[in-house]
Amino acid sequence: MRFLDVAKVYAQSGAGGNGCIAFRREKFIEYGGPYGGDGGRGGDVIAEAVDNLNTLIDYRFQQHVKAQSGQGGLGKVMTGKGGDDAVMKVPVGTEIYEEDGETLIVDMATIGQRYRLLKGGNGGFGNFHFKSSTNQAPNFALPGQPAQERVFILKLKLIADAGLIGMPNAGKSTFLSRVSAARPKIADYPFTTLEPQLGVVKIDETDFVLADLPGLIEGAHEGVGLGDRFLGHAERCASILHLIDGTGSAIAKTYKTIRAELEAYGEGLAQKPEIVALNKVDAIPQKDLAKKKAALEKACGHKVHMISGVSGEGINTVLRAMASQINARRKLRAQEAEYGRPAPQPRTRAERQSVNYKAPVVPQPKVEKPAPKVKAVARKVPVVSPRAKGLALAKAKSAKARQEEEEIVTTRAKAKPKTATGRAKARPKAAKHSNKARAKKKSRR
Repeated sequence: MRFLDVAKVYAQSGAGGNGCIAFRREKFIEYGGPYGGDGGRGGDVIAEAVDNLNTLIDYRFQQHVKAQSGQGGLGKVMTGKGGDDAVMKVPVGTEIYEEDGETLIVDMATIGQRYRLLKGGNGGFGNFHFKSSTNQAPNFALPGQPAQERVFILKLKLIADAGLIGMPNAGKSTFLSRVSAARPKIADYPFTTLEPQLGVVKIDETDFVLADLPGLIEGAHEGVGLGDRFLGHAERCASILHLIDGTGSAIAKTYKTIRAELEAYGEGLAQKPEIVALNKVDAIPQKDLAKKKAALEKACGHKVHMISGVSGEGINTVLRAMASQINARRKLRAQEAEYGRPAPQPRTRAERQSVNYKAPVVPQPKVEKPAPKVKAVARKVPVVSPRAKGLALAKAKSAKARQEEEEIVTTRAKAKPKTATGRAKARPKAAKHSNKARAKKKSRR
């Protein structure tokens, strides 16, 4: 299958169906009234990222994408059928731009991602929608909304964890075939690789995707050779392996040329982590190997790996260095996704029960509470009514009078004379009345 990473597509959504003008005509129904239904809604144009595509070759032959229009309304207040959506299936990593090719609309970076590019038109209202007490027989309806149409530019950027860059004939395809199951074209002339190649690499416990990009030469950012159009596939890489042909004469100049092209391309490609490797060391004389390594380390400013794609020397060391950078970025991405993801909310009854009953129970530490402070409460003086006051005074007076009587009785008992035996003398009886007194009393009556 031919590799195609740029495509131009004309897309059009579906128009909405027109509303219907109809009236109810039935036997024994004198005033039927309006009976027209609404029009159907037009289809949308949707982009969907799928995992079984790795090129945009489908849009090389199908450059027009159109959604279905909605059906018009029908009598008996029947709404027209809605139009089917037009789904544009694109590879993962496709960027969709406006017609100018610079304004980014959406980046389809995950499998199953869907994005609505164009919205279908709404259907028009039928005359049944406009009936009222003042307009009992409307004889008009609304037309459906028109369709939307635009031109999109699709650009594919391969999803790879690491990228291979370098001059033509630097041994990139040989390296890819050595470390993965990919079988790119290998020959002894420059520009053998005309399109990016992907391979899955496994080292220790890490698996990652390695992309072999076509070779760069001086002036590639100006369109010399194959240009820099394939460098966009390295923008998503976590690590870049820069291969230098050790059999060449100007090692440092070759490195600086590639770095200048990366800086001219921009898009943050020059700031990505880079691993420099001197390839084809099995074909370099031992006396020149140390000089070339020293010159390359001076040019790049960091460690240079010595490898050979044919014999396999030093390849595992380079792969472990790439895997370390890839794992670091994966860990950072996972942390960003974890912090950016909202906390899941239980929606169903089963989820709520699982949260309530299966949550770990953490005992609370016992904390001695201080004794509560006793607040001084002002003593309330009871309010006594005048009647209660009078009763209290009467009781007090009667108690006092009773006490005085008891004292008088005790004093009188003490004052009585006593006989020789100690008993008090009996009081003398009163003398009986004489006859004269009785006669005197009768005379008074």
